[in-house]
Amino acid sequence: MRDQLVATYSIVARDATTGELGVAVQSCYLAVGAAVPWGEAGVGVVATQAFSNLDFGPEGLTMMREGITPRDALRRLLEGDQRGETRQVALLDSSGHVATHTGAACVAAAGHLSDDGVSVQANMMTDDTVWPAMLNAYRRARGDLAARLVAALEAAEATGGDIRGRQSAALLVVSGSRAQKPWQGRLYDLRVDDHPDPVAEIARLLRLKRAQNAQRQFAEAAAAGRIEEAAAALHQALELAPEVHEIQLSAAYAYVLHGRHDEARALLRRVFDSKPLLAEWMHRMIAAGIIPHNSVLVDTIVSMRIRSAAH
Repeated sequence: MRDQLVATYSIVARDATTGELGVAVQSCYLAVGAAVPWGEAGVGVVATQAFSNLDFGPEGLTMMREGITPRDALRRLLEGDQRGETRQVALLDSSGHVATHTGAACVAAAGHLSDDGVSVQANMMTDDTVWPAMLNAYRRARGDLAARLVAALEAAEATGGDIRGRQSAALLVVSGSRAQKPWQGRLYDLRVDDHPDPVAEIARLLRLKRAQNAQRQFAEAAAAGRIEEAAAALHQALELAPEVHEIQLSAAYAYVLHGRHDEARALLRRVFDSKPLLAEWMHRMIAAGIIPHNSVLVDTIVSMRIRSAAH
């Protein structure tokens, strides 16, 4: 079936500075990220919900890719749909033009608000304060587009949200520039399929994704000998997610690069004591040439592998 009852609230938006396009959603519906949010770098984003017609996602993107405005694309989608009054859908293109529809048959409380480069829409809410709260939160929020989209979701929850409760959430942010292939250019693509507090969980995943990006920047800069850049990226990763073992291992590697061998050994041992198989993993990464060979790393790893085998 192409129709699914996805009572939910969502936001589509464009960052006027970077051109990034995003959609964020939460619902009392299993795996809402597989139904509501659609996006393509440099083209646009779509949120299709209520008695959701999933065809609206890919078809809306196809039309915007061909240069059809969101308003005309929305009109064509609804003209070909006999159940248009049960639909709620928002389309936003790479220029920030937006078109939104809340059908008369959507379950109350239902409605939407649109502004330059942004639209918020919701159905089956506790009351009609939810979507205005989302728009106000988005306007007030600081940070990049992903942060402001999550702020809008948090505001919806604080105002009452879905009358049935909460279950899943998703965040999709794509580049404002077109990619060579439609599935490229995704900056964030995060989903929480089933969770007692999905908005808080999507915020946690966003934090971890930012940390992962910073760790990748560290590895690339360190490999290229850009030490100051590497140090800054590692500092950011550690601030964002100090609990992540892989980031701690990157810190140990940084200690080695700076000649702080005792600190490197101590940190490696703490990590390997907590998760012994990481010593074997790091050994294999060095053997594969992914992590540069270093005597301090190798000696510590070998000693931990022997110690682990003895136990």
